[in-house]
This record gives sequence, structure tokens and C-alpha cells, in this order.
Amino acid sequence: MNPPPLLIGISARIHHPDAPGMTLGGVYTKTLHYLEQSVAHWVMGGGAMAVMVPAVSEGSIVRRSDFPGRGLHDYAAALDGLVLQGGNDVAPESYGETPLHADWHGDRTRDLYEMELIRAFVAAGKPVFGICRGLQLINVTYGGTLLQDIATQRPAALAHRELGKYEHHHHRIEFVPGTRLAALFPGVACATTNSIHHQGIKDLAPGFVVEARCPDDGMIEAIRRDPAHGPGFLAAVQWHPEFHPPDHDTTLNDTALVHDFLAAAQACRT
Repeated sequence: MNPPPLLIGISARIHHPDAPGMTLGGVYTKTLHYLEQSVAHWVMGGGAMAVMVPAVSEGSIVRRSDFPGRGLHDYAAALDGLVLQGGNDVAPESYGETPLHADWHGDRTRDLYEMELIRAFVAAGKPVFGICRGLQLINVTYGGTLLQDIATQRPAALAHRELGKYEHHHHRIEFVPGTRLAALFPGVACATTNSIHHQGIKDLAPGFVVEARCPDDGMIEAIRRDPAHGPGFLAAVQWHPEFHPPDHDTTLNDTALVHDFLAAAQACRT
């Protein structure tokens, strides 16, 4: 009999009905939790099942006392790993700053939810993998800070986002030799990835190591917690691997990323 497939939690994106400029009616007058299809398919393509983790109510975190047996630690106990999907900016408040621009206020509600979610899975010994915003939030959760806008605060940096192109905007990354990430791509020193972010890591969280950078401006593109600072799997990339077709001629084939993450999840189960 085949063993049951791995169950991987995916953090929810959140639609806030009172967001500035929101004029749609109907279901959009409600708080919505959702995920982008590609990230679910990326997890499922590795042979696992994808489970979205809903956990927010009225701007606060749902706790065990609100729904017995449905708290974040219960999800961490029931699931085999966690993927943090991309989405809204991380709120400057989450790393001790105030917004430099009215458009950069971020999503503090989602920050609080996902930060507790990260801690719950780490405490349960389950692997956590962050994508784009997920990398930034992991960094903030463990004491790092962000550039609120790369173009404003690092004007000499490469353009890391072009709205009209979205995932078709690309740049190079370089793997840091000797890291686990570099080992997943033997013989590949430099690769091309998508780039869909205007925030980035300013100060790296203590206890983390850089696994990839953009060679054109030094921006951090991948991080991992140093095993010397805590057991388990806690890693993230700034690009969106779920948007890279495995057979694409130009962009990195990220298949090794999902398989490495799922192998860590399987190891925790056994």
C-alpha cells in the first residue's frame, strides 16, 4: 500500500474589503483568503497535496480558544510543511519603521498571521519555504529589515520589477558556493530568474546565510537559516519558482527546489 501523500500548507493571501480604492461589490465586500493557482500546482507537481491555511478574522489572528482544534499550531501539527506564497508588501511596522510613501503601508494583518504561522511550523520541526514576500517575511520574523522600495533607497540597483512584464521580467542570480542551494544545481554558478518585487532585504536576520545574490547590484536573492542557529529547514528565494516552466530555454529549472523541500518534509514524517 502506498503511503499517503505529503500535506503541505500554503499561507493564504488576503483580500481586505476596506482596502483603499476597493469599489467592487458582491463577494469582494467580504474578507477573502486565496492562493495563486501556480503555487498550488508547483507543490502538487512534486507529488504532495496543497492545503491553504486560513487563520485571520477581523484583523486579528484566530487562536485555539476561538476555534478549538483549528489554531495555527494545530495546522502545524497536522501538516508536513509550509510554503509562504508571494503577495502584498510586508508592512514597515513589522520591522520597526514607518512607511516612506503612502503606497508602501503593506499588510500588517497578513504579516502577523504569517509570522505566527512560521513560528508554529518551526516549533513543530516542520520545514518552511518562502517565495518572494515569503523570503522578506522570514527575514523580518527573525530580526532582519527591508528596503521599502529598492529604486528609491538603492537608486543604483538593477530594476527588480517591471509591472507590464510581471513574471517575464528577468535578471541573473549567482549561487553562493558551498551552500545547500548551490549544491542543488551542480555546475551552475549563474542562472536567470524572474523578478517581481520592489522591496528587498536591507539587513539580513541574525543566524541566516545568503545563498544567492543578483550579481549586478548585490541584492540578496536567497537565504537559509544556518543550522548552527537552529535545527530544521527554513529557507526562501526572492523569485517565483512556480512561474518557471521546467523546460524553459532561459530561466532556471527550479524542480530541485520543490523536491529538496519535500524531501525535508518527508524526513520529518518518518
